[in-house]
Amino acid sequence: MSASRQTLTLVLLSLFGLIFLYPLLWLLSASFKTNSEIFSSLSLWPGIWNTEAYTEGWRGIGKYGFAAFFKNTLVLTVPAVVLTVLSSTVVAYGFARFRFPGKKALFALMLSTLMLPDSVLLIPRYLLFRELNWLNTYLPFYIPALLAVHAFFVFLLVQFFRGLPRELDEAAYIDGCGSFAILARILIPLSGPALISAALFQFIWTWNDFFNALIFINSVSKFPVSLGLRMALDNEGAVHWNRVMAMSVLAIVPCIAVFFTAQKYFVEGISTTGLKG
Repeated sequence: MSASRQTLTLVLLSLFGLIFLYPLLWLLSASFKTNSEIFSSLSLWPGIWNTEAYTEGWRGIGKYGFAAFFKNTLVLTVPAVVLTVLSSTVVAYGFARFRFPGKKALFALMLSTLMLPDSVLLIPRYLLFRELNWLNTYLPFYIPALLAVHAFFVFLLVQFFRGLPRELDEAAYIDGCGSFAILARILIPLSGPALISAALFQFIWTWNDFFNALIFINSVSKFPVSLGLRMALDNEGAVHWNRVMAMSVLAIVPCIAVFFTAQKYFVEGISTTGLKG
């Protein structure tokens, strides 16, 4: 590729990158503007830098501040991520390394659940959780994660496990390792990129989840950040949009930080999983 063509490619990619980054830049800019300036100026550079939106927005509305909402989000997200990765790993190990009657049918049935939209499952799940008295708790997020209900992660890990040589299992078995010892000592240490990819996906999805939290949680004291932001729009007075933008910036910072921290392993996990079968 010639130097001029490389330069043109770089310029076009930079332009596309700026287009995709513009909403984030506008969000960050709006968080430092006054409430009136947000709707009166298209400039990304605030006329007057105002940090009051962060301090006032952090206090929240009423007796619940965003410190409590962020704490609730962590309490909701971290266990769900850990349980999802653990349960998906065990199930994927079974599909990838063991032979049992109906294996192909069960695997196909599991993959078919990927085609079911969440709206179809919403009412049955709500009725089930209501009968179990799990509403207004985090159990609707913990227990399904413990039972490996996310077929996408199971499939991701199955593909990765299938790419690891079975000779490793046989050598460990000769050395006296059982099935779970092989998983814990051999396969899991070699599956870091795939596990981190699954954890990253689940973290971002759970952190940003609004709909399920809205359905299953009805106490303000247990609201995650997504519902806390929505509550800021429900007050009877005028909406302080700069405060909403400021808290939105803080809400996306953990996802961005986690993604860029694990970016290397994420790309490696996705690329190697796609090549192995």
